[in-house]
Amino acid sequence: MKPTPKPNRPFFSSGPCSKRPGWSIDRLNKALVGRSHRSKGAKARIEEVIERSKSILGIPKDYVCGIVPASDTGAVEMALWSLLGVGGVDVLSWESFGATWVTDILKQLKLENVNSLSADYGHLPDLAQVNFENDVVFTWNGTTSGVKVPDGDWIPADRQGITICDATSAAFAMELPWDKLDVTTWSWQKVMGGEAAHGMIALSPRAVERLESHTPPWPIPKIFRLTKGGKLIKGIFEGATINTVSMLCVEDAVDGLAWAEEIGGLPALLERTQANLDAVKKWVDASDWIDFLAENSREYSNTSICLKITDPWYQSLSAEDQSSMAKQLVSLVEAEGIGYDFGSYRDAPPGIRIWGGATVDASDIEALLPWLDWGYVEIKSR
Repeated sequence: MKPTPKPNRPFFSSGPCSKRPGWSIDRLNKALVGRSHRSKGAKARIEEVIERSKSILGIPKDYVCGIVPASDTGAVEMALWSLLGVGGVDVLSWESFGATWVTDILKQLKLENVNSLSADYGHLPDLAQVNFENDVVFTWNGTTSGVKVPDGDWIPADRQGITICDATSAAFAMELPWDKLDVTTWSWQKVMGGEAAHGMIALSPRAVERLESHTPPWPIPKIFRLTKGGKLIKGIFEGATINTVSMLCVEDAVDGLAWAEEIGGLPALLERTQANLDAVKKWVDASDWIDFLAENSREYSNTSICLKITDPWYQSLSAEDQSSMAKQLVSLVEAEGIGYDFGSYRDAPPGIRIWGGATVDASDIEALLPWLDWGYVEIKSR
């Protein structure tokens, strides 16, 4: 039987993610369109995004935070190109984006003293093997694998190298130990449901010291430059962006941050995200055909909730047929208008990926899940 209840907002994409509850295009009416992003009013609006982000996230006062080009990807690559090359590097990967940073470091920057620690989808590398005498590059949450690091206890306070953390699907949804993170990056279109194309980067005093004392041996494109004449370009962290930003996107980011403050700040965002994971956990526990892709429950992502089909009948199919069935399931449920864009990432094992970030209501996930049961039975019976 087809379920009856439907999600009020059937948006479960892992990026761009669902807008906040109550959002409408009218919220952008005050956007300073047609104005220079260097003008006094526009710059103040950009600064507002920076300051509100720092306040909600609890970023330490001696850290700097700024808006940079090209989303989280640009922010991470800016960090890699600007900061690496002093000594060795440990780079961790357990899904596609982490693998991209491995490629950047080995094949683009062509660093030689590199220790690459990788794991298959569903697992973390052995964190005890990380050498913190080196710089360390890692994602906090594997957006395409649904596997996160459980905490920051594995990062020593007295590390010699700097840590570069891609936190795009973790910031605003998971506790981040700022004293353990020297470079942290994220984007507007993930947990806060903002518009795409712009990234953010937060730098510790240790990271700033590295920037001002180290000149990389390779050319640095303009959109990656954080220093001039051996000194940090402070304007980047005061609203003077490297290149032109969309004031519509800025206005949307302000709206999302204001909503976060209204509902109770970071604790409320964490609570909403955990409620989404809890809803999926309850369903998985009662299911006989699906499970988390992550093998360790302490490592379950509460934003990019990745699931695999474990039904023995499905497992007996060829890899091609398994992939086809998973895609058919997503298409069938989408055709009913129940949920959009919740298929697994193209490089990940076939299955389901439900975005559970703070802008998603747990009631909508709860309404989606019975439709997945229905859809699987329908596909299996064909």
